[in-house]
Amino acid sequence: MNSIVCIKQVPDTESIIRIDGEGTGIVEEGIKYAPNPYDEYAVEGALRLREKFGDGKVTIITVGPQRAEETLRYYFAMGADEGILIKDDEPQKRDSLSVAQCLAEVIKGMEYDVILCGKQAIDDDSAQVGAMLAEFLDIPQATAVSKLEVAEDKKSAVAHKEIEGGEEIIEIQLPAVITAQKGLNEPRLTSLLGIKRAVSKPIETRDMNVPEAKMKITRLERPPERPPGSILKGEDADVVQQLVHALKNEAKVLP
Repeated sequence: MNSIVCIKQVPDTESIIRIDGEGTGIVEEGIKYAPNPYDEYAVEGALRLREKFGDGKVTIITVGPQRAEETLRYYFAMGADEGILIKDDEPQKRDSLSVAQCLAEVIKGMEYDVILCGKQAIDDDSAQVGAMLAEFLDIPQATAVSKLEVAEDKKSAVAHKEIEGGEEIIEIQLPAVITAQKGLNEPRLTSLLGIKRAVSKPIETRDMNVPEAKMKITRLERPPERPPGSILKGEDADVVQQLVHALKNEAKVLP
């Protein structure tokens, strides 16, 4: 079963993010980059489909600068077969639409049974690329999927997704775009042998005219600092009165 997984390299969650002087971007110096966590569920899902059906390959595709090769090799170490880097030296000038257009242009000429993506990237949290990609390719989609069952003939699948108060179950024809939610699986750890193999695997690099973003960031601001907490002291009755007073007059969450 041939799977394509679209991934993104994002700032590590432990990195200190600083806003640049123009207030429209971040200072990239000193930032450590890492795989997007939701993409790991997508890659693991593709690897399990290959193992289940015993055939096909897993191809990883990303749009980004040269440093994104590191993330492609991380997925090689997990077990992916091929990697494609759509070279873009100015990713800060792109949006979900331009990225989806590039991915679709490359994928149109490939053979695949399913396309998997993380449900969202943790840097911009737009959760739009997978849905836009499906529209450009004119194929069905199921988003934020926490369980996926592919039919033995590889022509259809049943996708489960959590919704408020319950679960939505979707029967979908393949090929389709599936975006992965936490809970779809437990991503495997890379092995020493996998890491050694990943180093020597070739990565196909494509230079494309990546479209300019239709959406532009006009300003970035850090969230306001939270006020310090309060410790209420006294007898139980006094503490209750202080708490009610604070909730009414300071937090204003009680009438």
